[in-house]
Amino acid sequence: MPAETPAETLSETLAALRPADPAVLADARAHQDRLTKPRGSLGALEEVAVRLAGAAGVSPPPVPAPAALAIFAADHGVHARGVSPWPQEVTVQMVSNFLAGGAVANAFAAQAGASVTVVDVGVAADLPDHPRLVKRKIGYGTADLSRGPAMTGEEVVRALEAGIGVARDLVASGARCLITGDMGIANTTASAALIAAFTGRDPEEVTGLGTGITAEAHARKIAVVRESLQVNGLLEEPATPGRPDGGPVRDRRAEASRVLAAVGGFEHAAIAGFVLGGAAARVPVILDGVIAGAAALAAAALHPAVVDHCVAGHRSAEPGHAAALGHLGLRPLVDLELRLGEGTGGLLAHPLVCAAVRVMHEVATFDSAGVTEKPM
Repeated sequence: MPAETPAETLSETLAALRPADPAVLADARAHQDRLTKPRGSLGALEEVAVRLAGAAGVSPPPVPAPAALAIFAADHGVHARGVSPWPQEVTVQMVSNFLAGGAVANAFAAQAGASVTVVDVGVAADLPDHPRLVKRKIGYGTADLSRGPAMTGEEVVRALEAGIGVARDLVASGARCLITGDMGIANTTASAALIAAFTGRDPEEVTGLGTGITAEAHARKIAVVRESLQVNGLLEEPATPGRPDGGPVRDRRAEASRVLAAVGGFEHAAIAGFVLGGAAARVPVILDGVIAGAAALAAAALHPAVVDHCVAGHRSAEPGHAAALGHLGLRPLVDLELRLGEGTGGLLAHPLVCAAVRVMHEVATFDSAGVTEKPM
């Protein structure tokens, strides 16, 4: 039997995606109201459990454990514009650190009981084999997005396919929750450009300090983001006005791919594919920070129903992240001023997501416990 081509795999994944089941959402909300607690007393956790039930198509939803973190790593040609104080070789050094178990993401993953997989989709170096390293290299870093498209259309499809493949493999190996992670020096610049393009926000509103830069460097970074949008013809209007669920499907998907190719990174496209792959398998995806938020905008532009399968793990200190989450209609569970990436915010949120679902499974109803409910 011939192997699927990347385009076929992407099309198959998009065709398999389904929005949240409205009947199951209603059942889950009714079940929440029958539990032995005041209605709404668990706040956002109640909505998380209801959301996961609708996405899974069953209430109560499956407990989202075990979890699997996938850290997608890539380099960026825009680094040459001086948008980051860190040298590009830090990307490959941090990949080695993840594989050795020495990063913050590893510590948080151990606490959450999550596996860690590192995926090379575009690191500007050849990496040695490792049991936890998946090699899906599309290229040795993207082109400089401030001079023209960062990727070709073919590279975007290959990166999306890589992310879908990783999601499928992790689900097949038993993961019942996926968590996005990233590594790539200068990837907050590409993220800001993607967020500006998809939301129509001004680059100054969505471009942050990244790993920590001076005021002068920040001004230069904003200018580079603006220049990137201008060069690639993305300044005129949002790529997908409002929540990206309008317009002909083919046109919408073509535009999403064009934006990704213009100002995205290999890891952004791969994370978008990872989110799509998890959603198609009806496995919840916990989004990390601004890089994941930018990738989720692209995934939602490719298929709006993907948002129903996502949980915003946290709100990054990067201003573009709040803009991305607002555009997607997602409420972050944790707000601790994190700006590390790697999947750290998603890992911290995972126990909260599990707790929200366990309430649906384990807490008695007023009828079963013989507890008198408050009169309406």
